[in-house]
Amino acid sequence: MEKGYYGVDVDMEYIPGELRQNYTDLVSFLKEQLAPAPIFVALAPKTSRDQRGLLYEAHDYEGMGRAADRPLIMTYEWGYAFGPPMAVAPLPNVRRVMEYALQEIPPEKLLMGVPNYGYDWKIPFDRNFPARSIGNYEAVAIARKYGANIHYDETAQSPWFRYYDARRQEHEVWFEDARSYQAKLNLVQELGIAGISIWNIMRWYKPLYSLLDSLFNIRKVNR
Repeated sequence: MEKGYYGVDVDMEYIPGELRQNYTDLVSFLKEQLAPAPIFVALAPKTSRDQRGLLYEAHDYEGMGRAADRPLIMTYEWGYAFGPPMAVAPLPNVRRVMEYALQEIPPEKLLMGVPNYGYDWKIPFDRNFPARSIGNYEAVAIARKYGANIHYDETAQSPWFRYYDARRQEHEVWFEDARSYQAKLNLVQELGIAGISIWNIMRWYKPLYSLLDSLFNIRKVNR
């Protein structure tokens, strides 16, 4: 509060499951100590209460729905640097997570994570050569440079393309554009949740903010 910040976002990952209640209690304590500044908490994308895995077990959706002012769900990274090429946030995956979240967290508190980036993978995929994170403008520039046709996956609701670089190495790129963002914002409106959280804002992408400006009833929260 001394620095004039709006609030605090708590993002702790890889917490052992046995510390589930401790983590929830910590967020509740911070809320009490820092009031009236709002407390956000970033939660891994779960589809069930008892989902196994180090990323998920200590993230108690129902408990965090009480402890934090704004639980935000990190609905991205299905396509990630060390995994095979795919959309970063395929809409069916995002929908499943958010529909579960609504069973545990009041909609007026809930934020849906939106990725502001993409990845460039070498083909064939090899975990020893992780994908490179790129911005959405950069993705289009790559496609233009190498003469690649940008496709749109109607299931994932995400754009993608393949190209060969100067060394004849094949690549596959998935990223976000105005169409994929519109699909995500449509889901936000359909579910009636509080708004979105953008990860991250370090790469400016005007189409996203233009869409947000046109949807004045969606609360914008940048991470």
